[in-house]
Amino acid sequence: MYVQIVFAVQGRTNLIKETFRDELEKFICGIVSGNKCKPLAIYCNPDHTHIFIGLHPTMSVSKITELIKSGSSNWLNQRKFIQGKFNWQDGYGGFTYSKSQIDDVVKYVLNQPEHHKRKTFREEYLAFLQKFDIEYDDRYLFEWIENV
Repeated sequence: MYVQIVFAVQGRTNLIKETFRDELEKFICGIVSGNKCKPLAIYCNPDHTHIFIGLHPTMSVSKITELIKSGSSNWLNQRKFIQGKFNWQDGYGGFTYSKSQIDDVVKYVLNQPEHHKRKTFREEYLAFLQKFDIEYDDRYLFEWIENV
């Protein structure tokens, strides 16, 4: 199964900086690989992250997401890249794709900086929910704190 996982920084603040983004992405890829899954693409935006993986049949989307979020939060806090304590928001989005879509999704994930020049995270995420025909309750979505 090919899954794009999307989750946000708690408070939607721009805490992921270019100075350590590459290290964070490599660390997250290590978590994915270390749990029998295959990292295909990752991009850590300042306030949210997209990870596209090949999910191992013995791993659930919720479990790999839990491992990624807890492991990367601990890693960031141990290295003190950020003043105060780093946390991801509760929840995530998981979107599945077919093998024929892999190249397009990889390009989408890696092209995040350009993509977000045109669309906010909120617009992007709501478009995912609509595209995948997912019913949702606004109370259970990410905190929508738009940067001004």
